[in-house]
Amino acid sequence: MKITTKINLLTTAWMLCILMLINFAVYFLFMKTTVNMEENVLFQKAEDILKNYDTNQLSHDGKLKLRDYLTDHSYIRILQPNNKVIYEVTNDQKLSKKIKGKYQNKKTAQTRLISAENGEEEVLIVRVPINNGKNESLEIGERLTGLETRKEILRGILVLCTIIATLLSLLGGRWLSNIIMRPISNMIKTIEEIEQSGVLKKVNTQNKTNDELQIMARTFNRMIDRIQSNMEKQKQFISDASHELKTPLTVIKSYANYLRRHGAENNQMAGEAIQAIHSEATRIQKMTDTFLELSTLEKENVLEMKEVNLIALCKNTLNELKYVYKREITCHSEDDSFIIRADELKIKQVVIILLDNAMKYSNERIEVFLEKNDQSVLICVKDYGIGIPENEMNQIFERFYRVDKARSRETGGTGLGLSIAKSIITQHNGEITINSKEGIGTEVKLLLPRGGRLNE
Repeated sequence: MKITTKINLLTTAWMLCILMLINFAVYFLFMKTTVNMEENVLFQKAEDILKNYDTNQLSHDGKLKLRDYLTDHSYIRILQPNNKVIYEVTNDQKLSKKIKGKYQNKKTAQTRLISAENGEEEVLIVRVPINNGKNESLEIGERLTGLETRKEILRGILVLCTIIATLLSLLGGRWLSNIIMRPISNMIKTIEEIEQSGVLKKVNTQNKTNDELQIMARTFNRMIDRIQSNMEKQKQFISDASHELKTPLTVIKSYANYLRRHGAENNQMAGEAIQAIHSEATRIQKMTDTFLELSTLEKENVLEMKEVNLIALCKNTLNELKYVYKREITCHSEDDSFIIRADELKIKQVVIILLDNAMKYSNERIEVFLEKNDQSVLICVKDYGIGIPENEMNQIFERFYRVDKARSRETGGTGLGLSIAKSIITQHNGEITINSKEGIGTEVKLLLPRGGRLNE
């Protein structure tokens, strides 16, 4: 069953239930109000009779006086405590026979159903005590013939209104469900078109409302934008990876063809070819390892969290690089120990990436600053090299981006280091920012929470 049909049926059923409750309340209040009005009329008649009732003359003239108070299909009685009827006047013998007299010493009213020619009929009876010292009571009863007619009319009106309201509810529910489902229907249609054509499309959101359905449609459109952006990045990644692999493969193929044609006739050229092939193969291997590492970082979010002395980690890493590359790298810190919760190997990898970039793009000294507060620690790597042009700052974390492309090729850079570093820092719920001025130098800041990931 379609959602629109469900909405239509549910709204109609709910409306029908409400109408039934309202109809019941209207019918009940109408009956109560009408009967109360009839009761008040009969009680007023009883008071009038008692005012004119002659306690000393129980004669035929008294009956004539009571008959003056009769209405259509009614009776009037005067009873004693043993339910004995002293006086009775009526213009409806069937009614008076069906209703037995009952003595009452207090003011009461009741309704009863009796069988009549056209079915059941309601009778109203009031009883009022007579204060004449003889323990007598007055009883007046009459058929509520007009009430039955009014009840039939009211029932007919309520049934007719219920039918009309149900039809209007069905039409209104269908209209309402179509309005509610329009964005969803558009989304379903768009998804089906995407499935059939393979081309990403957005949902058309003409209305400027801010309801949940429009929010869902706009969220869907943002998701499509993100998918398109990721697809473009994927295409760019494949293009850049192919371009990066093309150069070393071309070199390897050229030297391999040379060796195939000339063999080892020229030992110097053969040695040069073998060295070039080995160098380019090593470069491809490193590049492939970097690709795999980046892919693993994107797919997994598993960190081996433990307490790490950040100052000791940085100083050890700096000493290793200083020994290998013979560069001046200094570490500045006011404390001897910064303890944080982090994945030690991954944080070390980030520090190496930043220092490696600093050494590639700078021939001057490199400085590392460490600071801390109650909630976070700051690692700042500063170099005095070529810097980054301002118009390229928004590209520095993109894959394969390099400031000096010619120089990075010589040093073996792939342009993936900062992308990997950002992924690792993001996993730690940290932040990485870069400030740079062309020709002056670059400053990279890492802000890490001391307690590790915030969602642990």
